[in-house]
Amino acid sequence: MNCLLLPASAIEGSRAHMSDSAQISHIRQVLKANIGDTLKIGMLGGKLGTGVIETMSERAVQLSDVMLTHAPPPKLDVTVVLALPRPKVLRRLIMDMSALGVRDIVLVNSYRTEKSYWQSPQLARIDEFVLEGLQQGVDTILPRIQMHKRFKPFVEDVLPTLLKRQGIVAHPKTEASFASFMQEAAGSAQALPDVLCIGAEGGWIDYEIDLFAAHQCQALHLGARILRTEAAVNALLGQWLLHPQASEKCF
Repeated sequence: MNCLLLPASAIEGSRAHMSDSAQISHIRQVLKANIGDTLKIGMLGGKLGTGVIETMSERAVQLSDVMLTHAPPPKLDVTVVLALPRPKVLRRLIMDMSALGVRDIVLVNSYRTEKSYWQSPQLARIDEFVLEGLQQGVDTILPRIQMHKRFKPFVEDVLPTLLKRQGIVAHPKTEASFASFMQEAAGSAQALPDVLCIGAEGGWIDYEIDLFAAHQCQALHLGARILRTEAAVNALLGQWLLHPQASEKCF
């Protein structure tokens, strides 16, 4: 945790109360902080700042001299459409995308998404994974998350409302490359797509690629290597990180 995030209800003026067991364990065992030490904190949905440990026990930490003065980093101006992956992969992906600052995350069904994934208890823990990612990335603003269990209605009815410029689909079995796409765009942040679609293990099937193409989403490959979903997400989102102007400020 590079910062500790608190709900607004836990902060009153210049004082704050912490009772989350994971955060307290981090303070005591990782930071090895003591009374009088300063912690980097933030208010969920608000600003970042600091607080001084006034009292500390195994169950609670009380902070004084709380000052929240800094705006969180801007969100990336992109919506990631992700085919629901295996449950254990979902946690890592949600954490990574939250840490990287993705503005909107859409989990969708795909041909290669097993039905059992939608019944996974991991889905009920998404808020927990988001919080972990935000604390890693020193951010306070929650990404907006949607879930769609029907692929075709999502692409036909919802996807058009998400597109302002253009969408791209990561797909290793296509001729057009992401590198060429970026060269043609001359590296301009304004030319970066605002929707990025990434499949689960095995990728998208031809029918899904064709339906995306019919709705302004171009299939592009990342090179000769076939990457895991996590690697593809991080490699592609790095392009938005390299262009600060492709971000949206929250304050």
